[in-house]
Order: sequence, then C-alpha cells, then structure tokens
Amino acid sequence: MPASRRTYLRRRIVVFGTLGVLLAGLGYLPMALLAPLTPATSAAITTTAPENPPVELAWPGYGASAIGAVGFPGILATGGSTELRTIASITKIVTSLVSLDAKPLGEGEDGPTITLTSADAALYHKYFALRGKVEPVRAGLQLTERQLLTVTLVSSANNYAESLATWAYGSEGAFLSAARTWLDAHGLSNTTLLDSTGMNPGNTSTASDLVELGRIALADPVVSSIVRMSTATLPYIGTIHNTNELLGVDGINGIKTGTLDEAGACLLFSASITVADSAGSEHPIDVVGVILSGPGHDDHDVLDAAVRKLLASAVNGFREVSLVNAGDAYYVYSTPWEQSARAVATKDESVLVWAGRAVTETAAVDPLLTGEAGQEVGSVTFTVGDRTVTVPLALDTALEGPGLWWRLTHPFG
Repeated sequence: MPASRRTYLRRRIVVFGTLGVLLAGLGYLPMALLAPLTPATSAAITTTAPENPPVELAWPGYGASAIGAVGFPGILATGGSTELRTIASITKIVTSLVSLDAKPLGEGEDGPTITLTSADAALYHKYFALRGKVEPVRAGLQLTERQLLTVTLVSSANNYAESLATWAYGSEGAFLSAARTWLDAHGLSNTTLLDSTGMNPGNTSTASDLVELGRIALADPVVSSIVRMSTATLPYIGTIHNTNELLGVDGINGIKTGTLDEAGACLLFSASITVADSAGSEHPIDVVGVILSGPGHDDHDVLDAAVRKLLASAVNGFREVSLVNAGDAYYVYSTPWEQSARAVATKDESVLVWAGRAVTETAAVDPLLTGEAGQEVGSVTFTVGDRTVTVPLALDTALEGPGLWWRLTHPFG
C-alpha cells in the first residue's frame, strides 16, 4: 500500500476515534451527572430507655389499701386484700354525689331551702337505736341543700344522709336505683349500696374502686369543699366536727371516714403534696388513698397512724424522670459518597411519673438523600403507663450531595 494511502487511513482512524471518544464523553457526562443517587442509609444507634425503679410502700398489715393520684390514670398501687369489703360511711360520698346528680349545685350556691318533716325527725330515733351517728332534727327545721350535705359529710350523721337521699329522689328505693346507675356509669362496678348511710354491712366495694370514687369526689367542687371543713355551725344543730381527725395533717384535706363493726375503721383520704424536679420547680399532686378494715373500731388512732405512714412512703413514689437531652443521637445517616449526619433530639424532656411504671422508647426517621443541619427528620416517642411524650429528631450537621468528581467516577449513583 502506498505511503500516502496509509497516512490517509491513520488520519481517518484518529479523526473518527477522537470523534467517537468525544461523542461517548458527551453521552457519559449527562448520564453520570444526572443519574439518580442512592439514598443515604439510616442505622439505629443503640440507646437505653430511662430506668424508673419501684418504691416500697408502707402498707398496713391488715385489710385492703390502694393509692392513686389526680392526673395519674388508674390505680398506682394496691396492698392487702383485693376482695370486696364493707365500706361503712364512705357510702355517704356516693350518697352526696348521686343526690347532686339529681339536684345540682353551682360552685358557691346554697341551693333550695328544704323543710324537714316528722318523717325526718323519726330517722333520728331509728339510727340512734342502731347506735349510728346522728344529729338533732325537728319537724319544720329548714336547711339549705348545701347545709344538708354538710351534716352528711362532715358529721357523718346517718339520719341526715337518708333525709338527703329521700329529698333528692323521693324514696330510699328510688335513690338506690339511681345510685346503681350512677356507679355503673362511672365504672364503679365493684361497688354495691344497699342503703344511703353505710349502716348496712352489705354496702361493699374494693380499694381500687374507692380510689376512683375519691378522684370523682375531688373533681366535684361542692363535695370537695365540704369534706375539707374541720367544723361547721348549722341552725338548731349547732357546731359539728369532722370525723376525719387527720384534716390538716401532712397535707391531708379529705375525704371520708367509715366505722362499723363489720367494717372496722376505714378512711378514704386525699392529700396535697409537692414534688420538686431537678430544676427546683415544684409540682403539686393530689394523692388519693384508702385503707379499709383497720383495727380500732372505737379509736381511729391506729388507722390514722397507718394512713400517715402510707402517705409518707407514697410521696417518694412520685419522681421526675429525664427522658432525653437535646443532642442525644438515635440514628446515623451515611451516604455512598462518605457523608454522614446524626438524627438527634431537639430538646430536653422529662416527665413526672409514678415509681415502677416502665418507660419504653421508639424512634423512627425518614429516608433521606440530602438534608440541612437542623432539618427535622423523625421523632422519638416515650411511653410511661398511659402517657406518651414525643420529641422531634433533627440532623446535627448537613448531609450534602456528592461532588462532581464522585459523580463522574460513579455513573450509577
């Protein structure tokens, strides 16, 4: 082949080869630069839910007991028997609440004036013969609804309790029917009333039901204000004294005593306590508790001492638990182009809890390709009993896209 021919062919090969490379490069560049990127992988960082160890309560060595608190769902703890127990004059809390259901009183109102009759006067003799607590009454005596409730709850007068129920519903039988409906509506299915006073030992309940009853009583402005009264002065009756001798002691502000041969000494109590958190802030808590079937039918000293010990131990059961601190990491994102960022809690969070309630945590994050520092990418949720607390998770640093060189050398992302 002549030299000129070979030179021509080499030139064509160089030209077309160069052109081919240029064309290939022109196709490769958009493919490499525009190819979809593989999302970042997210890996969970091992964390441990906060501990919340139980507290040992000073339960009495008899009867049945329970502790609860306003704002803390359910029963916090129980001690002793879970069987039905005679509740004696704790009955009068139900009597008052059910009567108010029929004859409601606004906060600060005294209600209608009620003229007591000879039938009411006869109740004095009925309950006096039964050795029940009574207060004097006469036909024609006029008391307001609030005053009738006061004698019932403060003095625990049986004759006035039946007068209240009969006035509200027309008869004891009608009251008992309404009471059953009211108890069922409030989830107190383990509570039974056979009379309005508590003199009947067939009036029974469980400690758990009574704690819930106590919460209902505290939520009623009329009942809660009356059970806090240490004394009251009423027409004809004179000055009466609350049967709850613990009022004002250790923050105790209610609710109702009960005493009967078959029941022993009983107390459904409430107390306002204060719990301080780690920042020094104080949180008020209304505790509700009950002790049934205590010894000392005629002397509540033994029961009162047991209530104080139980309450003192229960105070230690309310504590602040730190759930998370801002910056705590739960996930780490990693990209094929060696970028990384962590998903961290955006704020501190703590919760006031009852000791022994398990704390669980669940974290989840969104899929990401890139992201800015501070961008919200998920959340961590803590569960304590019936309560949940959710804290957002955000990137602690930017998760940037790949550079030009990485894209050129990784055409398939």
